[in-house]
Amino acid sequence: MTTPPPQRTLYVIVCAAGPAAHVGKLVQQAQDRSWDVQIITTPAGRTFVDVSALEAQTGRPIRSEYRKPGDGTRSAPQADAIIVAPATYNTINKWALGISDTYALGILAESIGLGIPVAVLPFVNAALAAHPAYRRNIADLRSAGVSILHGKGHGPEPHAPGSGSALLDTFPWSLALDTVEHNG
Repeated sequence: MTTPPPQRTLYVIVCAAGPAAHVGKLVQQAQDRSWDVQIITTPAGRTFVDVSALEAQTGRPIRSEYRKPGDGTRSAPQADAIIVAPATYNTINKWALGISDTYALGILAESIGLGIPVAVLPFVNAALAAHPAYRRNIADLRSAGVSILHGKGHGPEPHAPGSGSALLDTFPWSLALDTVEHNG
């Protein structure tokens, strides 16, 4: 008799960007590779996804706020890996600066200290990506061991301002999944 592989838990942190509406593609890819998926959204990111469809797909509630003590909900299992996709300019900059003002950012802030493999797939236009603070913050996160899949030699190039909607169907979800599996 063959023993099934142990279940691994993948947190998928979804930010408020166009590809978020298609995150079910990543969930399916991860489940096909035996991951148990927990979706966490930023507060704005929650409005970009079909919450009920994703909850049915994952069998778990979508988290976007801290759990209140004694509210009767269970915490999600500890993540074995985290994917942030689509990641926004705002979330990347706040995370790099140590700002933890949302549940998603709290998870990301702890991930570095816990040594959890994290892959970040930004959806940021070239004008925002050219900002010096963004470039510094990407470098800081990379130096902390975070896999930022963006730019020369790392992943997709930033897109031209105003052109993001043309890229929604080609967002490279599997790149992030391949990265956490390789680094985990």
